[in-house]
Amino acid sequence: MLAYDHASRATKGARDYQEDSSAFWPPRDRASGNAEVPPTAANSTRLVAVLADGMGGHTAGALASRMVCDSFISAYSGMNGARSDRLLKSLSAANDSIAAQVEANPMLSGMGTTLVAAVFTNEGVEWVSVGDSPLLLFRRGEIALLNEDHSLAPELDHLAAIGKITPEQAKNDPRRHMLRSAVTGDELDLVDISRKPLVLEEGDYIILASDGLHTLETSEVERIISAYAADGAEAVSNALIRAVENMRDPHQDNTTVLAVRPLVGAGAST
Repeated sequence: MLAYDHASRATKGARDYQEDSSAFWPPRDRASGNAEVPPTAANSTRLVAVLADGMGGHTAGALASRMVCDSFISAYSGMNGARSDRLLKSLSAANDSIAAQVEANPMLSGMGTTLVAAVFTNEGVEWVSVGDSPLLLFRRGEIALLNEDHSLAPELDHLAAIGKITPEQAKNDPRRHMLRSAVTGDELDLVDISRKPLVLEEGDYIILASDGLHTLETSEVERIISAYAADGAEAVSNALIRAVENMRDPHQDNTTVLAVRPLVGAGAST
């Protein structure tokens, strides 16, 4: 039975407010530091990790991201069935919570958030995501992006690849971080959903992050995780956020990192 070591760390960056939110389920037992897995979940879900990067202004963005994390976990933990169905229904519940909030307070119109959620089981990891918050697999020293990027960045990079614009124009286009899909309470334009579990190996890490992590080059993220992998998820998440802060980017966005690694052969979540 797989167990999962997990941790999170966040920074406001150059902003004076935090619009990112994240959560794990089951929550940690404060006395032991371990995640308490309910009996009904013991043979299926070992851990759920959710991250949301809010938008719509400092109050609305923070509210949107927190509501979506809470609504997603509440919905997922309260239902049974195929995990892909549960992921999509939990996403729908999170989206509905935004719609209800905007209906109750029209001043919050325009609020929204990205969402990436990963479910860890004895079979591996499955996910659902909307927006541009990356879900990364670290394996044998290399990083792979698991989910789709719903910003304009892939479209601009494609134009550069076929020669319509230069790579420099693609990289510096001010529209690069505009979202093509987000959780706003309206119909979801784009949703990325895994179709089967990704089997995890000893030494792997799954990283959920807000797009502030893009301040670091992929090679630097690989180097940092490689250097701290043996020390565990807390060391990895701390090191990644420390590296973002050390860049001292005057425009640094909020950044949140959730790190999860399988503990092969362990008997309970850590």
